Amino acid sequence: MDVRYSSHYEDAKKYDTKDLRNHFLIEDLFVKGEIKMVYSHIDRIIIAAAVPAEKPLLLEASKELGCGYFLERREMGVINIGGPGIVTLDGEKYELNSRDGLYVGMGAKEVSFESLDAARPAKFYINSGTAHKSYPTVKIGLDKANKVSAGSDEECNKRTINQYIHPAVCESCQLVMGMTILEPGSIWNTMPCHTHERRMEVYLYFDMDAESVVFHFMGRPDETRHIVMKNEQAVISPSWSIHSGVGTKNYTFIWGMVGENQTFTDMDAVPTSSLK
Repeated sequence: MDVRYSSHYEDAKKYDTKDLRNHFLIEDLFVKGEIKMVYSHIDRIIIAAAVPAEKPLLLEASKELGCGYFLERREMGVINIGGPGIVTLDGEKYELNSRDGLYVGMGAKEVSFESLDAARPAKFYINSGTAHKSYPTVKIGLDKANKVSAGSDEECNKRTINQYIHPAVCESCQLVMGMTILEPGSIWNTMPCHTHERRMEVYLYFDMDAESVVFHFMGRPDETRHIVMKNEQAVISPSWSIHSGVGTKNYTFIWGMVGENQTFTDMDAVPTSSLK
């Protein structure tokens, strides 16, 4: 478990490139045959990835959680971005193809991940937040996600927001999670940008070739910074920070939020003219 601590925005604006990447960027998350986890003290979210190969991988608790099993006091969302695989919860199997999602409520004791084809392993991307009660586990395919069209060709940000774990789709304690797919020729996400003081957010960028990058913008609106990101890397966005990106080509990203509320439209808009 890689542990990341919270940063005050007055400190963060003094970070150089290396510091920004050390605090907020998550590299090498998808490792074949392993479960990699990052525990952020920002709202105590856990960002993880499981890439099972020849054998299943078991999700276990660690000292950082202070409990007997991983979901004893937590809920989690899973979206598969790789080959077909299976998530097993206390003996019940859920088959997830690429782009399928799963909400898992608090209380499942035995959680494991496996691939149907070790040569084309599943890549389970996981966000987990603390929970106060148990809600039913729900499988959510891309076709079942709540879809919101946004942007335009003129603004180079035409995209479809697919809300997987969202009050319009299923119940959860605080976790909200989904996937945004940019149309060919579109490279901007979330611009004009915003903040939401009541929720933090994590972005996972993927569907990028080896030569493509995304410039992820963060920081206070009057003290912006950027992190150059490559395929299948994630970035932690504190509640005080903008979170917007522009790529050298179109891409896909998964967003996950935990915090005070689940109101997707609860945003503090930032006029582009005021950015610095």
